[in-house]
Amino acid sequence: MQSHMDSHKKFELARLNIHPFKLKFFGLSFLFLVIIILPFFISDYWIFVFTLAYYYTILAASWNLLGGYTGQFSLGHHTFALIGAYTSALMIIKAGIPLWTGILAGIILTIIISFVLGVICLRVRGLYLALITWAFAEVVRTYIRMGYEFTGGDRGLDAPLLFDTIQPLPYYYLFSGIAAVTITLIAGIMRSRIGYYFRATRNDEIAARAMGVNTVRWKVFAFMVASGLAGVAGAFYGHSIGLISPVLGEFNEMAMVIIFVVIGGLRTQAGPVLGAISIRYLMEVLREWSEIRIIILTAIVIIIMRFFNGGFMEFFKRGKQWVQQKEVREPVSAYEKIEQR
Repeated sequence: MQSHMDSHKKFELARLNIHPFKLKFFGLSFLFLVIIILPFFISDYWIFVFTLAYYYTILAASWNLLGGYTGQFSLGHHTFALIGAYTSALMIIKAGIPLWTGILAGIILTIIISFVLGVICLRVRGLYLALITWAFAEVVRTYIRMGYEFTGGDRGLDAPLLFDTIQPLPYYYLFSGIAAVTITLIAGIMRSRIGYYFRATRNDEIAARAMGVNTVRWKVFAFMVASGLAGVAGAFYGHSIGLISPVLGEFNEMAMVIIFVVIGGLRTQAGPVLGAISIRYLMEVLREWSEIRIIILTAIVIIIMRFFNGGFMEFFKRGKQWVQQKEVREPVSAYEKIEQR
């Protein structure tokens, strides 16, 4: 039945002279156009909201590479954004280096730290890896909070603005571009030979090692790429809002990133994007009802996990299959037609 549906779909596309690649191209072009023109129809407040959604899209997509595709459940991913933001700002303020050099320094430091942490802890997995990365995140956040003279403590740290303006429009386009590059990079990795190594490591690490895959090396590589992307997001985010605080390192930030990925669709490319943007939008809509906002979000998570374990992407997949089943029917014999009468 499924093969008949697939052949029917291909026949319809061929009859209409539509190639699947063209459909994806037109879909991405339409999405790109929407992102470009959207700021002209919304207020500055909502421009900032979508900018923040793109920031979380980067974090969610990069964590999905690590936790979804590679199977390494890290609870310290948000900390690398915190490190990138503080390193960039401190290098500019304390050392007096140029802004772009400070951003680059923040990104490089996150990659170095992720390499060291990866070599130390990525020989374990599951609950042990989660506990180690959570402990690392708490140590970094506590140091930033306690180091008042150096980091500003709970008061935060003033960071120079990237575009010398508080208007959200340039930062909207900046973060939408970084999010697009992040998604493209991850898609390229997962379509390459490295992506097969990641999947093999996640599915059966022992079998992957038996087949000659250096699982520790590729887990460290995935950790470095994901953490580096988080560092990019954090470094630019600090210079877009002008104030960095330890709030970026609180555990609820990590929880929100995981929720975005799970609700959107774990191990999918579009899932983290859809989850981050839709949930951030919903959170802003429900801001006036802050007392019940967390209850509504919790109910959404429970419902989706109960009926659609694959998140929004599984919901769309089932809907697509249902439409195809309605459109495609098995041939009915003449005898069956008479019986139906």
